[in-house]
Amino acid sequence: MLLVVWKDGRVTLRVWIDQDLCTGDGLCVDHSPAVFVLLDDGIAYVKEGALVHNDPGMAEGLAVVPAGLESDVVYAAEDCPGECIFIEGP
Repeated sequence: MLLVVWKDGRVTLRVWIDQDLCTGDGLCVDHSPAVFVLLDDGIAYVKEGALVHNDPGMAEGLAVVPAGLESDVVYAAEDCPGECIFIEGP
């Protein structure tokens, strides 16, 4: 996992889901519903506000993690049974 810490102490993360590995358990949504969503196909995707990154998804669907939700996203990645959540720096 890559964390980028700015001079003012902010941590910026970006996250994406490999839908081929997603088991659809929804634990990510439990941890951070502001960042993750399960769609009708039963697979999790990341979102930024109202924009869901489901086309094309995967690494091209990289979403910026809102400030203050970084630890929730990290916990979601650690808890994911499919190990499909990937966290990157900017």
